[in-house]
Amino acid sequence: MADNTITVVGNITRDPELKFLNSGQAAVRLSVAVSRRWQNRQTQEWEEKTSFFDVQCYGPMAENAANSLSKGARVVVTGRMEQRSWETENGEKRSAFEIVADEIAPSLRWATAVVTKTPRPEGSSFASGSQSNTTPRSNEPTTYAFDEEPF
Repeated sequence: MADNTITVVGNITRDPELKFLNSGQAAVRLSVAVSRRWQNRQTQEWEEKTSFFDVQCYGPMAENAANSLSKGARVVVTGRMEQRSWETENGEKRSAFEIVADEIAPSLRWATAVVTKTPRPEGSSFASGSQSNTTPRSNEPTTYAFDEEPF
């Protein structure tokens, strides 16, 4: 089985967008800009390239991200890359790659953070410290009923 794990470190380009699915589950979408800078050995000039990654997360992490992060914050995102496909009203087929986050954290390279634990319902898997099941892993892409599409 192939592993599909990606980690990016960059700056949030817009405030996280919090929505709730018809099931009541929280969903957040944000975008992270990742810049790479290097010196061209031939010209000795510094060059830079920026890549933009759309990130989604669900459940309690989505609510925590929406309440804790804002545009410009430097974050570390770990998750899996997924391809989403759709058809426009004109019948054109489109697709996009997005990161479904397993973890989102503020980068402490040039900042400090105060961590506040959020209360967990009694009897939940969170209280025992077990892994969250809000972003299921499988070889199959995550699918949503039409009215469950988060964004």
